[in-house]
Amino acid sequence: MLSIPKIKNGVVIDHIKAGQGIRVFNWLGLDKTLDRVAFLINATSSQMGRKDIIKIDNAIAINFDVLGLIDPNITVNIIENELIREKIRLSLPERVENVLCCKNPRCITSTEAYIPHIFHLENAEQRTYRCEYCDEIRAVGEFK
Repeated sequence: MLSIPKIKNGVVIDHIKAGQGIRVFNWLGLDKTLDRVAFLINATSSQMGRKDIIKIDNAIAINFDVLGLIDPNITVNIIENELIREKIRLSLPERVENVLCCKNPRCITSTEAYIPHIFHLENAEQRTYRCEYCDEIRAVGEFK
Protein backbone atom coordinates (compact mmCIF):
# COMPACT_ATOMS: atom_id res chain seq x y z
CA MET A 1 0.00 0.00 0.00
CA LEU A 2 1.25 3.45 -0.92
CA SER A 3 1.37 5.98 1.91
CA ILE A 4 1.78 9.70 1.30
CA PRO A 5 2.05 11.68 4.55
CA LYS A 6 -0.15 14.70 5.22
CA ILE A 7 1.35 18.06 4.43
CA LYS A 8 1.39 20.70 7.15
CA ASN A 9 1.32 23.78 4.89
CA GLY A 10 1.15 23.65 1.14
CA VAL A 11 -0.99 22.92 -1.88
CA VAL A 12 -2.85 19.87 -3.15
CA ILE A 13 -3.84 19.95 -6.81
CA ASP A 14 -6.59 17.36 -7.16
CA HIS A 15 -9.02 16.04 -9.77
CA ILE A 16 -6.52 16.35 -12.60
CA LYS A 17 -7.64 14.30 -15.59
CA ALA A 18 -5.60 11.09 -15.67
CA GLY A 19 -2.49 11.62 -17.78
CA GLN A 20 -2.62 15.43 -17.59
CA GLY A 21 -0.75 15.70 -14.29
CA ILE A 22 2.61 15.81 -16.04
CA ARG A 23 1.55 18.99 -17.87
CA VAL A 24 0.68 20.63 -14.55
CA PHE A 25 3.91 19.35 -12.98
CA ASN A 26 6.01 20.72 -15.85
CA TRP A 27 4.17 24.06 -16.08
CA LEU A 28 4.72 24.70 -12.37
CA GLY A 29 8.41 23.78 -12.73
CA LEU A 30 8.15 21.28 -9.90
CA ASP A 31 11.17 19.35 -11.21
CA LYS A 32 13.31 22.32 -10.08
CA THR A 33 11.83 22.84 -6.60
CA LEU A 34 13.55 21.86 -3.39
CA ASP A 35 10.16 21.32 -1.71
CA ARG A 36 8.76 17.83 -1.19
CA VAL A 37 6.37 16.97 -4.00
CA ALA A 38 4.19 13.88 -4.32
CA PHE A 39 2.94 13.19 -7.85
CA LEU A 40 0.35 10.43 -8.14
CA ILE A 41 -0.62 9.16 -11.56
CA ASN A 42 -3.80 7.15 -12.16
CA ALA A 43 -5.02 7.32 -8.56
CA THR A 44 -8.39 5.67 -7.97
CA SER A 45 -11.32 8.10 -7.93
CA SER A 46 -14.97 7.35 -7.25
CA GLN A 47 -16.03 10.36 -9.37
CA MET A 48 -13.54 10.15 -12.22
CA GLY A 49 -12.43 6.52 -12.28
CA ARG A 50 -8.78 7.57 -12.46
CA LYS A 51 -7.12 10.91 -11.73
CA ASP A 52 -3.73 12.51 -11.11
CA ILE A 53 -2.87 14.36 -7.88
CA ILE A 54 0.03 16.66 -6.99
CA LYS A 55 0.89 17.46 -3.35
CA ILE A 56 3.39 20.25 -2.67
CA ASP A 57 4.74 20.61 0.84
CA ASN A 58 5.00 24.41 0.67
CA ALA A 59 2.80 27.32 -0.36
CA ILE A 60 3.66 28.30 -3.94
CA ALA A 61 2.34 30.90 -6.38
CA ILE A 62 0.04 29.31 -8.94
CA ASN A 63 -1.40 30.83 -12.11
CA PHE A 64 -4.96 29.51 -11.89
CA ASP A 65 -5.70 30.62 -15.47
CA VAL A 66 -3.07 28.23 -16.82
CA LEU A 67 -4.35 25.38 -14.68
CA GLY A 68 -7.88 26.12 -15.89
CA LEU A 69 -6.65 25.88 -19.47
CA ILE A 70 -4.90 22.58 -18.85
CA ASP A 71 -7.92 21.08 -17.10
CA PRO A 72 -10.91 23.20 -15.99
CA ASN A 73 -12.05 20.48 -13.57
CA ILE A 74 -8.98 20.75 -11.33
CA THR A 75 -9.46 21.52 -7.65
CA VAL A 76 -6.72 23.34 -5.71
CA ASN A 77 -6.68 22.88 -1.94
CA ILE A 78 -4.66 25.35 0.13
CA ILE A 79 -3.46 23.55 3.27
CA GLU A 80 -2.60 25.27 6.56
CA ASN A 81 -1.81 23.32 9.75
CA GLU A 82 -2.82 20.08 8.01
CA LEU A 83 -6.34 21.40 7.28
CA ILE A 84 -7.90 22.64 4.05
CA ARG A 85 -8.07 26.42 4.49
CA GLU A 86 -9.41 27.11 1.00
CA LYS A 87 -10.77 24.98 -1.84
CA ILE A 88 -10.54 26.57 -5.29
CA ARG A 89 -12.52 25.05 -8.15
CA LEU A 90 -11.10 26.01 -11.51
CA SER A 91 -12.84 26.68 -14.79
CA LEU A 92 -11.86 27.93 -18.21
CA PRO A 93 -10.79 31.55 -17.73
CA GLU A 94 -12.74 34.22 -19.64
CA ARG A 95 -9.52 36.10 -20.45
CA VAL A 96 -5.88 35.04 -20.52
CA GLU A 97 -2.79 37.16 -20.97
CA ASN A 98 0.61 35.91 -22.11
CA VAL A 99 -0.37 32.27 -21.88
CA LEU A 100 -1.46 31.60 -25.48
CA CYS A 101 0.29 33.02 -28.55
CA CYS A 102 -1.45 34.24 -31.68
CA LYS A 103 -0.46 32.18 -34.74
CA ASN A 104 -1.62 34.83 -37.24
CA PRO A 105 1.54 36.23 -38.90
CA ARG A 106 -0.30 39.51 -39.63
CA CYS A 107 -1.28 40.03 -35.97
CA ILE A 108 0.42 42.95 -34.26
CA THR A 109 1.71 40.57 -31.57
CA SER A 110 3.86 38.89 -34.27
CA THR A 111 5.77 42.10 -35.02
CA GLU A 112 5.65 44.03 -31.75
CA ALA A 113 7.27 42.02 -28.96
CA TYR A 114 6.16 44.38 -26.16
CA ILE A 115 2.43 43.88 -26.77
CA PRO A 116 0.82 41.30 -24.46
CA HIS A 117 -0.90 38.32 -26.02
CA ILE A 118 -4.52 38.66 -24.85
CA PHE A 119 -7.20 36.10 -25.62
CA HIS A 120 -10.90 35.93 -24.73
CA LEU A 121 -12.94 32.75 -24.36
CA GLU A 122 -14.88 32.23 -27.58
CA ASN A 123 -16.48 28.82 -27.06
CA ALA A 124 -16.24 26.92 -23.77
CA GLU A 125 -17.40 23.58 -25.20
CA GLN A 126 -14.81 23.64 -27.98
CA ARG A 127 -12.24 25.32 -25.68
CA THR A 128 -11.42 28.04 -28.20
CA TYR A 129 -10.10 31.54 -27.58
CA ARG A 130 -10.13 34.68 -29.76
CA CYS A 131 -7.15 37.02 -30.10
CA GLU A 132 -8.03 40.51 -28.85
CA TYR A 133 -6.19 42.21 -31.73
CA CYS A 134 -6.89 40.20 -34.88
CA ASP A 135 -9.83 37.94 -33.88
CA GLU A 136 -7.87 34.79 -34.79
CA ILE A 137 -9.46 31.75 -33.11
CA ARG A 138 -7.13 29.46 -31.19
CA ALA A 139 -7.96 26.07 -29.71
CA VAL A 140 -6.48 25.36 -26.31
CA GLY A 141 -3.73 22.80 -26.50
CA GLU A 142 -0.28 24.25 -26.26
CA PHE A 143 0.84 27.22 -24.25
CA LYS A 144 3.30 29.99 -24.90
